[in-house]
Amino acid sequence: MIKFMDKILSFTLSTLMALMVLDVTWQIITRFFTDSPSSWSEEVARFLLIWIGLLGAAWAYRQRAHLGLSYVVEKFGQETQVKIAIFSYLMVGFFAITVMIYGGTQLVMLTLELNQSSASLGLKIGYIYMVIPISGILITLYAIDFMKTALGGEHYVHPHLEEEGE
Repeated sequence: MIKFMDKILSFTLSTLMALMVLDVTWQIITRFFTDSPSSWSEEVARFLLIWIGLLGAAWAYRQRAHLGLSYVVEKFGQETQVKIAIFSYLMVGFFAITVMIYGGTQLVMLTLELNQSSASLGLKIGYIYMVIPISGILITLYAIDFMKTALGGEHYVHPHLEEEGE
């Protein structure tokens, strides 16, 4: 299931990036080469950036690309490294559940209830904010997967060391 989510997330991010390139290109063309600049393309670019940023955070977490203090963790023994890793995954999961999933869902429901919509496109802002709980769900599932890996391995290797082949 995780590999399927990885493929979907990768495809979604690639598609959103391609759409953003097309949108910004259109914005530049209409601004400099026509008499009527596009009124909606800036708003689309902003919304795409929000989605790319939050889904990209989930992707970066999955790829272990976020900043970490592996130098300190590497100084401990294997058992302590596992405990630190589990604690880290629990804290990330707690944040994703409380802030992103719960708080994000509350924000989505509030903006939909207030019927807030964007100026140019008329899109409901709640649909734009929907990416917050979606990203939170992905990060939570990835944290659970990382915990399973850390707990299930006979010999735990810190992810930083695993990537370098040490």
